Amino acid sequence: MIRPAIPQPYSRRTYARTCLALLLASTSYLAQAADDQHLLAGPPQPPDIQLGPLFKAVQQAKLWEDQKTFADAVPKSDPASIVADWQMQRHQRNFDLKHFIAENFILPIDQAKYVPPAGETLRQHIDGLWPVLTRTAKTQNQYDSLLPIPKQYVVPGGRFREVYYWDSYFTLLGLAESGHWDRVQDMVDNFAWEIDHYGHIPNGNRSYYLSRSQPPFFSLMVDLLAQHNGDKVYQHYLPQLQKEYDYWMAGSDNVAAGQASKRVIKLTDGSLLNRYWDDRDTPRTESWLADEETAKQSPQRNQAELWRDLRAGAASGWDFSSRWFSDPQQLGSIRTTQLAPVDLNSLLYHLEVTLAKSYQLQQQAAQAKHYQQHAEQRKTAINHYLWDERQGWYVDYDWKTGKVHQQLTAATLFPLYMQLATDKQADRTASAVEKQLLKPGGLVTTTVNNGQQWDAPNGWAPLQWVAVEGLNHYHHADLARKIGLNFLNNVQTTYNQQHKLVEKYVVEGPQLGGGGGGEYPLQDGFGWTNGVTLMLLDKYCPKDKTCSNAGDIPVTATQQ
Repeated sequence: MIRPAIPQPYSRRTYARTCLALLLASTSYLAQAADDQHLLAGPPQPPDIQLGPLFKAVQQAKLWEDQKTFADAVPKSDPASIVADWQMQRHQRNFDLKHFIAENFILPIDQAKYVPPAGETLRQHIDGLWPVLTRTAKTQNQYDSLLPIPKQYVVPGGRFREVYYWDSYFTLLGLAESGHWDRVQDMVDNFAWEIDHYGHIPNGNRSYYLSRSQPPFFSLMVDLLAQHNGDKVYQHYLPQLQKEYDYWMAGSDNVAAGQASKRVIKLTDGSLLNRYWDDRDTPRTESWLADEETAKQSPQRNQAELWRDLRAGAASGWDFSSRWFSDPQQLGSIRTTQLAPVDLNSLLYHLEVTLAKSYQLQQQAAQAKHYQQHAEQRKTAINHYLWDERQGWYVDYDWKTGKVHQQLTAATLFPLYMQLATDKQADRTASAVEKQLLKPGGLVTTTVNNGQQWDAPNGWAPLQWVAVEGLNHYHHADLARKIGLNFLNNVQTTYNQQHKLVEKYVVEGPQLGGGGGGEYPLQDGFGWTNGVTLMLLDKYCPKDKTCSNAGDIPVTATQQ
């Protein structure tokens, strides 16, 4: 422990009293940290609890542009000792907080920017990126926010130095297309291990992500692996599929009609739907200052409620979008927990169908029937509550007001993706998508332009794939092809100019290419873009077809 010199003109008695007071304050802080610990899905504690007032002071000092930098910093010694040292030193003359942090923490270092070999096609570039994005975290520094997982995994890239749940499904598609089935197996095993270890798949393998999950794609990952390894995969991962479902449905037996409990909503007719949720109601660890600022700008909102809705927005993966707002232009009007989202419930329908199949393969007919009935009940609820008959597209449902949230977003295609829509509903949805969301650079996320990254003019790779697959399920192949090729042309053009793939793309307006908006700069890499691009190339430009001289995109690529 660093021992400060006795500041002048204090006497030794005064200094002793000051130290005693600081010790008592530190003890009080640690007691509060212990009280907060029950909010988490499990140990270890996230940095904002570990470091308490020091964490808040560092974020408020804006020492780094990205709030995630300090969230990912690793204490060099016991966090409580570091906090106590800071408490004693911070009022001294010429105290330098940034120097103190440098002395007591290991700061994250981003990997050097990848420079691809000259002359690579888009497909070759992506194949070469997989080892660059591969990480291991078998062991853990006891104070590190990074959580260990047993096998290798692929990260998105840039500031995202950990594995993310729903990102990974689209990354797995690309790994499979590239023939890396060993890595697909490793990552599915990692997620199964997390379910066993934590009771759910966290948003990412960081302690500060343990209090929430993300869109539940684990059952689709099992589907993907079964395509290569056969139906035995369903039986092998049945325990984890069941635990994943139990996590999302926790409290469903006791919640009253017209009420919600954590991730479960029971409607007045007894139908069960789900919502996004985070077990904590404080500012997000990785965006602490941003969430505090949002609260200051929204004095009419209860702070804890607002922070829970922001965290739930992060759990949705759409952080952030007017989709969750009462006022499309105001982040402070976010109300994520008040909505039953169409994408989440479509994915849980798939999980129920997968459980039914898995139990059938285990020759447990009663359990198979049980989950098939749950799937049918959810399908009925989605097609009733999450369908806007007047406008003709799928929406999110406000369970508190009993009304649909009328906004058209790219999430409208999830019921087609999971094949639970009727033909008529699919046709009307496709028509709306073609008229309002199809753009020259791909599928736009929403029709609202407000500076949020999950709004116009941005398009995101996973939503392009959901659209292409969903529309093809219902015989809208021409529209699917337009979306897929428009996005591919966008990716290819950006690659030709900048030799990289990015997190999101501008899909409308005079200048297509890398997207903007949100809380951080555009990130390179990028896991899910790589995966979806390979799948679209495979679908619309297989290796034995003639492609343009620019690389891989067909000469006949159709623009809107």
